[in-house]
Amino acid sequence: MSRKPLTLAAATAVIASPAWAEVPRVAVDIAPVHSLVARVMEGVGTPDLIVAPGASPHEYNLRPSEASALQEAEIVVWMGEDLTPWMEGAVETLAGDATVLTLLESEGTELLPFREGALFEAHVHGEGHDDHGHDDHGHDDHGHDDHGHDDHGHDDHGHGDHGHDDHGHDDHGHDDHGHDDHGHDDHGHDDHGHDDHGHDDHGHDDHAHGAHDPHAWLSPENAALWLNTIAGALSAADPDNAGAYFANAAAGRAELEALSAEVEAMLAPVRGTGFIVFHDAYQYFEASFDLPASGAISLSDATDPSPARIAEIQDRVAEQGVACVLSEPQFDPGIVAAVMEGAEARTAVLDPLGSTLEPGPALYGDVIRGLGETLAACLSEG
Repeated sequence: MSRKPLTLAAATAVIASPAWAEVPRVAVDIAPVHSLVARVMEGVGTPDLIVAPGASPHEYNLRPSEASALQEAEIVVWMGEDLTPWMEGAVETLAGDATVLTLLESEGTELLPFREGALFEAHVHGEGHDDHGHDDHGHDDHGHDDHGHDDHGHDDHGHGDHGHDDHGHDDHGHDDHGHDDHGHDDHGHDDHGHDDHGHDDHGHDDHAHGAHDPHAWLSPENAALWLNTIAGALSAADPDNAGAYFANAAAGRAELEALSAEVEAMLAPVRGTGFIVFHDAYQYFEASFDLPASGAISLSDATDPSPARIAEIQDRVAEQGVACVLSEPQFDPGIVAAVMEGAEARTAVLDPLGSTLEPGPALYGDVIRGLGETLAACLSEG
């Protein structure tokens, strides 16, 4: 895979360059990241979303139109192999010459280790956090200056039909972006779906794909850092619009600061109240807002929990008077019902990927706000 990291000096140089460049074609893995890229590109262009809303990012079969978007991308923005292990092979095959921005490897990104077991101990913010000290990124102020490597946010593409054929490429000259006729069917998209990648465990149960929890987009602090990283990548490819990209990134960071204050105010009254999540995907959100979960029914969304794990969670619910048990749209409600048997806890549904939201610049804020609103309502009395 061609990887073209940018130095701060290079990003600065292209901002000042008079060279003409077309708006780059950008492909992005998941809707929340696509939203961040779309925010940076707002008014300039539109990124493509690769993983359809509502689909699991851990294993996925590319549709022909999605393969076309990857093949035509000049920049690919993704979380990394720990979240989408199947995608590395797809990028190597279809976008080998693209600049690739791996957000989990971006300097300054706060990374948390996987938690083991069904029950969690209270987490102290700052403990066990790694941040990628990529010395060549010069991120003294959150690493926002250069990083750009890839920004492909496909937020406003109306992917509810998951066909992505209307990727909104009119502004990129991609009128034919359904690309189903591009001969991508022979790219073996079914085999990007991973049987030969050993992804049945999705990199969670045995952490085969890395030591860190990949759900890092649920930290608004990480998202704020990535906005400038994305702006740097876009500016390197499109220096004529560098001012717009960095202005959008700055505005986006201000919006995230206000969002964090809004969610903090929502959650302050329920801080200290116990809750259980379906799968362990929320510790970045928990750390950002000092609202630790008591445990998770399943370690990952790849496998159903064992009877022993369910029993352990049931004991925690009873012993600590857990107020709320939270599921996700794609999970079997019967498992939550089993955990809730005999308990008085309330239930609610969290959506960390924005599966029911319209992709676009607003989606990321709506995801974080939605998590806060759902938790605040479920954890409050009455």
